[in-house]
Amino acid sequence: MVQLSVLDLANIGEGFTPADALANALDLAQHAEAAGYNRFWLAEHHNLSGIASAATAVCICHVAGGTSTIRVGAGGVMLPNHSPMVIAEQFGTLATLFPDRIDLGLGRAPGTDQHTLRALRRGVDASEHFPQDVVELRALLGPPQEDQFLHAIPGEDTNVPLWILGSSLFGAQLAAILGLPYAFASHFAPQALMQAVEIYRERFEPSAQLAEPYVMVGCNVVVADTEDEAKRLFTSPQQNSTRMVRGTRGKLPPPIDDIETFWSPAEKAQASSMLACSYYGSKDTIGAKLEPLIEATGANELMVAGAIWDHSARVHSFELLAGAMGQTKT
Repeated sequence: MVQLSVLDLANIGEGFTPADALANALDLAQHAEAAGYNRFWLAEHHNLSGIASAATAVCICHVAGGTSTIRVGAGGVMLPNHSPMVIAEQFGTLATLFPDRIDLGLGRAPGTDQHTLRALRRGVDASEHFPQDVVELRALLGPPQEDQFLHAIPGEDTNVPLWILGSSLFGAQLAAILGLPYAFASHFAPQALMQAVEIYRERFEPSAQLAEPYVMVGCNVVVADTEDEAKRLFTSPQQNSTRMVRGTRGKLPPPIDDIETFWSPAEKAQASSMLACSYYGSKDTIGAKLEPLIEATGANELMVAGAIWDHSARVHSFELLAGAMGQTKT
C-alpha cells in the first residue's frame, strides 16, 4: 500500500488572514495524524499574498509542537535562499526538539521573484551552487569529523533525513548520485515526471541514509461526499492556476459553480497542463482515479496537496482520502 502524506502551503483564503492559515495548518496536521498520514510538509514561498509559510522552520515548529507522532518537515526549503550553516542550525534545533520526526526537503529554485531574491541578500547565481550546498548541509548535520572546524550546534549528528525536491531531470540526477530520496513536484509541474523517476531509479547509488531508491510523487486531490461537490471544490485550485497563468496571483479563492465562465480556452489549456496530476471525486471513486498514477510511477509515497478554500471541507477531504486508500498508522 502506498503511503500518504500532506503538503500544506498554508494557503490564505480570500476573507481570511495569515493567522487563520497557520491555525488551520496545525488543525489539519492534527487530523492528518489521527487519520494515519505519514508526513506533514510545509513549503517555502516568499512575497506571495496567499501563502503564510515563508518562515518555514518556524511553521514546522508550530505544527510539530501541536502533534506527537506524524513526521513534520519542509517540502521544501529553497536552499539557494540560505546558507547551509543556517539551515543546519534551524533543522538541527527542530530535530533536537522533536527527535526522529523532522524531514528536510531541499529545492534548487528560489521560489520567488528577482526583487525578493535581492531582498534575501542572495546572488542571482546561488542556485548554481545547489549540489555543493546540499553536500555541505549533509556534512553539517552528520557526525563531526576529525579536525572539523565548523560545527552546527544544535545540528551535527542529528542526521536529519534529507530529500531532493524537483520538477526537472536535474534533481533526479542529483538525488540518485547522493543516494537521497526523491520527491517530484508533479502537483504543479508534472511534465517531466515519468522521465525523472526513471532516471532517478536507473542511476541511484546507495548511501548511509538510503539503501534503495525511494520516490514520492506530488499530486492534488480533492474528495467530497459527492462527485459534484468535489468537482466544485476543485474550482479553487483551477482558479489559482489560471491566475498564475495571468500573472495575477492572490489569496485562495472560494469555489465557483462553473469554471468555464472563469477561464479562456487558452488559459484552460495552460492551467489544466499544470494540474495534470490532479484528481477529484468521492470516497468511492477517488482510489480508482489515483491508481494509474501509482502504477505508472511505482510511487512509494504520495505527497497530497489540497487547496480547498473552506477549512472544514479540506479536513474532510483528507479524512475521506485516508479512508478510501486504507491509510492506517504504522
